[in-house]
Amino acid sequence: MTGKKHITAGAMAVLLLLVFLIWRYDGVWKPHRKSASPYPAQTVVMAGSTSMEKFANMLAECYREAHPGVTVTAEFTGSSAGVQAVLSGRADVGLSSRPLTTAEEASGAAAYVIAMDGIAVITDRDNLVTALTTKQLADIYTGQIKDWQELGGRKQPIVVAGREAGSGTRSAFEELLGIEDRCYYANELDSEGAMLARIASTPGAVGYVSFDVLDDTVCALALDGVEATAERVKAGSYPLCRSFLLVTKGALEEQSRQVQEIFAYLQTEEGRKLMRDAGLIVSDCHKCNNKP
Repeated sequence: MTGKKHITAGAMAVLLLLVFLIWRYDGVWKPHRKSASPYPAQTVVMAGSTSMEKFANMLAECYREAHPGVTVTAEFTGSSAGVQAVLSGRADVGLSSRPLTTAEEASGAAAYVIAMDGIAVITDRDNLVTALTTKQLADIYTGQIKDWQELGGRKQPIVVAGREAGSGTRSAFEELLGIEDRCYYANELDSEGAMLARIASTPGAVGYVSFDVLDDTVCALALDGVEATAERVKAGSYPLCRSFLLVTKGALEEQSRQVQEIFAYLQTEEGRKLMRDAGLIVSDCHKCNNKP
């Protein structure tokens, strides 16, 4: 009886070995594969500015290909919401197209400049006005100029469009023009895409978007005699330019290894090319001095 038990146990061991070999063999021997990443799989969550959507989506895709063990996800709810997501621990990195507020800094937020961007002022393509001064633009948005005829165009009411409250693009636009809390908006749009679509389809409308989303459905106006181009932003001659920021809770050196490596990746030639391909004007990563 004992011998039979030993034989049964031995047969079972042989059977299990055969099952294992069959599982590992499929015509050719397949050695055990090691993870392509030296670190455990991890997700880095980014959240914030819709102006940085193109860049963030490209970063998520390219970084995942180069670092299979790390997944980068991004959600776009506006600069203010992104900073709050970082401070509350719901996101690892915030995307902001405006400087931090004093309250955000006091709560532990730290911002790092990665690129520059211009804010283009746009109209529908049938508008006869192709250039404004920043004074005229401020007067349009504060309700002092209400018809394109006052600016040399055809007689047509100006339909003033802007971004929603909390948008980094709106904050930067109003601050650069010195018209904070004095604007009159006929339409408030919650994304760059919605702004483009509204201006393109609304005769007499004026709005603003980040340079990197400009397309030929709208007309970008010159400001103070300076064309709306990336070269002019880089030269510092275009009036409406701003910084794009990555935000962390606490200093960069306090972040996880994966977050620090994403920052380092953006300073490589591959990362800088990614930002250029996203339409950004690349800057060396540095701590933001909280100026627009």
